[in-house]
Amino acid sequence: MSTEDNSAFLEVVNIKTHFETPRGVVRAVDDVSFSLTRGRSLGIVGESGSGKTILVRSIMGLLPKRGTLREGAVMYRGENLINKTPAEMRGTWGREMAMIFQDPMTSLNPLMKVGKQIAEPLMSHLGMEKATAWATAEKLLHDVHIAEAQRRLSQYPHELSGGMRQRVMIAIALACGPSILFADEPTTALDVTVQAQILELINEQRRQRNMSLLLVTHDLGVVAGNTDEIAVMYGGKLVEKAPTKTLFAEMKMPYTHALLESIPKLNHAAHTRLATISGRPPDLVHPPKGCRFAPRCHFARDRCHSEEPPLTAGKSPDHVYACFYPVGSAEYSERKVEISRS
Repeated sequence: MSTEDNSAFLEVVNIKTHFETPRGVVRAVDDVSFSLTRGRSLGIVGESGSGKTILVRSIMGLLPKRGTLREGAVMYRGENLINKTPAEMRGTWGREMAMIFQDPMTSLNPLMKVGKQIAEPLMSHLGMEKATAWATAEKLLHDVHIAEAQRRLSQYPHELSGGMRQRVMIAIALACGPSILFADEPTTALDVTVQAQILELINEQRRQRNMSLLLVTHDLGVVAGNTDEIAVMYGGKLVEKAPTKTLFAEMKMPYTHALLESIPKLNHAAHTRLATISGRPPDLVHPPKGCRFAPRCHFARDRCHSEEPPLTAGKSPDHVYACFYPVGSAEYSERKVEISRS
């Protein structure tokens, strides 16, 4: 593997994405930094409204220019993409970066046959002739394990099942051989069996193509076996980041722990009440003064409400978290005992 393959060829540095609204400025993404290495996978996890989708769309430059304020840097192969226009980004979209969007039914063109939707980027970005592009489209459908690929090319999206439409979206994203694949909630609205198939398919293609993957989800269970690292977002901020195994073994942020606890457990009896995170996500027009999770955190103290915790390294420099009283600390344990007694 080349030196470039081993380096962090995508670096997101202090990126901020704000929106001007009648109520004020929405701080959707607020000072987020991370890096991604060739062939590695990063999971971005958090509740709805935490800034996950805005972050990946901001990295790719897929947000409207009007009313959108972006700061920071998105360094890709040494070039800053943050101020590039859509016209300048067309050479990057598809060929270098591609995205699998949340809902294939609304992302696919309902009036265009599947084959044409896959072939168009091949002709546009790679200059393929129509016959070659259609043959490549058929091969891509084979690659994503769609049976009767040739017949599917002539069908419309509404003639396919949800799982097949998602596979078509993956085929489109992979068509031009991107170096980075962004998967934004790729298993939304799919049943559990199909979810597992789609995630395995994405990982299979990542390994075969040596792609980097940025997987966006609200479910820690989804990223547990499908990513090398996990970054947890809350209220537009990065609140914890670590290698996947480290995060599950030594998670520090109470919010991360609350997300884990909210996942249904197989060993629980039927009709067991699901654990929830009380309260609501913060108003990003007027975010809380201190830690943005403090109003919902059972372990918060006065300092948490008045001072914003910085990202702090744990036992290893690749595990960082933003909490004054992390999981496992003496203060956390004391408060846990108090809660259990009340």
